[in-house]
Amino acid sequence: MAPRLDRACLSRAIARLSTSIAICVASLAVAALSPRTADAGDVPAFAVEASWPKPLPNNWILGQVGGITVDWQGHIWVIHRPRSLTDDEKGATLNPPRSKCCVPAPPVLEFDADGNLLRSWGGPGQGYEWVGREHGIEVDERGFVWIGGNADNDNAILKFTLDGKFVAQIGQIAPSKGSNDTTQLGKPAETAIDKDANEIYVADGYGNRRVIVFDASTLAYKRHWGAYGNKPTDDRQGPYDPKAPVAQQFGNPVHCVKIANDGLVYVCDRINDRIQVFRKDGTFVKEWFYEKNTLGNGAVWDVAIWPDAKQTYLLSADGENNEIRVLRREDGAVVGSFGRSGRNAGQFHWVHAIAVDAKGNVYTAEVDNAKRIQKFKLTSSALP
Repeated sequence: MAPRLDRACLSRAIARLSTSIAICVASLAVAALSPRTADAGDVPAFAVEASWPKPLPNNWILGQVGGITVDWQGHIWVIHRPRSLTDDEKGATLNPPRSKCCVPAPPVLEFDADGNLLRSWGGPGQGYEWVGREHGIEVDERGFVWIGGNADNDNAILKFTLDGKFVAQIGQIAPSKGSNDTTQLGKPAETAIDKDANEIYVADGYGNRRVIVFDASTLAYKRHWGAYGNKPTDDRQGPYDPKAPVAQQFGNPVHCVKIANDGLVYVCDRINDRIQVFRKDGTFVKEWFYEKNTLGNGAVWDVAIWPDAKQTYLLSADGENNEIRVLRREDGAVVGSFGRSGRNAGQFHWVHAIAVDAKGNVYTAEVDNAKRIQKFKLTSSALP
């Protein structure tokens, strides 16, 4: 006789099995929602912090933002262009006033990471000539602020204290003398400090086609080089053509320079859609191209170095395609990106400059008619 099915026993077994499955599913859900253990191998990802910075005092407003950087304290420094504001934007300053708002803010502003304004200064003063169109800002650990400009005769870098007291300058607000002159610059775009060697590197620039290096204290000339480490020339170049042979000289502008801890120097050749990598003596190492079919103002506007111990990534601002690319520094591969053209928070119009703090927060600056700065908070476990 065949054994009879014990229905009660079977019901108990099914109930136990259902409970076990439910426990496993719940455990998987908790694991998916729980914060991951920090892993420096994770690719950086970000979310815009739409309320940053806090409203400016004194009815102030920003113009085009020509540069942004983070100092050793984690403070964010901005240089903007008050003269880029239209009459309707600066209506309160007109005679008679056109409207209740606004007043141009001073060119140089310092913020903390929460968006509080800490300090502001800049503009013409006694003993120096201010630049015609503000472009680029760097703050070194000795407590000096370096700024440049890219108007026709902005062929100098100015050095100030943190409070805006003029200290010295490299070059003059006067006509350029070309890419191989060692006394005058050519509408420099950006600077970087090598604190160990006490040298300042200049991406030079909108007029010249080189990187040039000076002693940061004496301001004495040290060395300069062009694309591929060669002597730069100022020969006329035609418009960028992605189908043409690769340019052997930098285009205009040479828009950024950044120095990694391992001594590699990263240079933005904006119009030619590339980053070139050098050693500190100007020896060419390698180059990477991005969005090579990009015309207009080019695809490589600025670079920031990721703040983990190995400086694993680069962040590259592309003001023509209006996105930030996350690059693996070892080989330049694109491993992530964020942003797109638009007016909303987290979108860009001519994203011009980029900086990152020690916590992985990213700060961006926009020119043309965007005229704003934004903060993007790190949301992945890309820092230990």
